[in-house]
Amino acid sequence: MSKKISKIGVLTSGGDSPGMNAAIRSVVRTCAYHNIECVGIYRGYQGMIEGDFKDMGPRTVHNIVNKGGTILKSARSKEFMTPEGRKKAHSQLQAAGVDALVVIGGDGSFTGAEVFNKEYGFPVMGIPGTIDNDIFGTSHTLGYDTALNTVVDVIDKIRDTASSHNRLFFVEVMGRDAGHIALNAGIGAGAEEILIPEEDMGLERLLDSLKKSKAAGKSSSIVVIAEGDKIGKSVFELKDYVEANLPEYDVRVSVLGHMQRGGAPSCFDRVLASRLGVKAVESLLEGKSNLMVGLIHDKIALTPLEQAIKGHTEIDRELLRVSDIMSI
Repeated sequence: MSKKISKIGVLTSGGDSPGMNAAIRSVVRTCAYHNIECVGIYRGYQGMIEGDFKDMGPRTVHNIVNKGGTILKSARSKEFMTPEGRKKAHSQLQAAGVDALVVIGGDGSFTGAEVFNKEYGFPVMGIPGTIDNDIFGTSHTLGYDTALNTVVDVIDKIRDTASSHNRLFFVEVMGRDAGHIALNAGIGAGAEEILIPEEDMGLERLLDSLKKSKAAGKSSSIVVIAEGDKIGKSVFELKDYVEANLPEYDVRVSVLGHMQRGGAPSCFDRVLASRLGVKAVESLLEGKSNLMVGLIHDKIALTPLEQAIKGHTEIDRELLRVSDIMSI
């Protein structure tokens, strides 16, 4: 029989994403609703090793649902990757009377949680927080919807300049291993071409597409590129290649970078964070562990952490077809 849970710790780990604060708020207030204590763990697993804890209640999380980033801070922890580091972390949790953990982060954070669970039988529950939307077991990760809206808004502004000066813009967005942001934002912003890691378009096909755009009377073009796209070593090398082969194009590059990870979360992300936080806490109280809460067909669902870590998200083939049709 599993031990009764009376105090839950919550931490954010890995890269920040809009919606993390809303998820922290949800975890804290769900604990209060069920009359159990909640502890905020600062700086992820490193803070857990160092005992950087703070008691949290409903009033400590007021006015954060609308804020980007994470009030608990985030940090990488090489020490937690060692058995010695995890032993220190476990001792700190025991000393603080923490019975279970809610980990908000990506696959690296979940890997740490799964190993910790296996070594100490410590109840853990994951909430997916990453703008890349590359976690298996959920259609949306926290921050993904906000990042999409940020990217579309920026591309809309870039298009104004592109049209005014008859320029070709390469806009690089985040997505080292997955092209979800590039594909969806590209369609939403009306990009002429979208380059993603899952589809190797090839240089010649890109040139051919740009030539067709020019011949069709397009005076300016936007090409959205995921940072992990395989077509060139970098977006700047790609710019040089296009200029060398299509001198009629005046090419500019915009790398959106970390602006995509900041800003107030969208309504969708705030609601999703609230739903995931409630489910994470209540699942732990039901004796469940080593799972991730996610959104599948608009319902909150549980996926084993191992599957969430090792599973692969698939790019939407229908969206690829829509993209091709829209770029005509």
